[in-house]
Amino acid sequence: MKNNYSELNILVQKVIDLAASKKYSEANHTLAEAGDLLDEILDHSDDDADLIEISRYQVY
Repeated sequence: MKNNYSELNILVQKVIDLAASKKYSEANHTLAEAGDLLDEILDHSDDDADLIEISRYQVY
């Protein structure tokens, strides 16, 4: 699987825009989509550089 960070960036920005517009339900749904994509990238990644890049998007 090719790690598609541009799609992840788009989803994260969409979450930010929706939250700024006070559309919290939609933001939460989009955040879940971003989380699923992040999990998929993590599952298919074994390169340290990818793991470093992915850590920028993780929420604890």
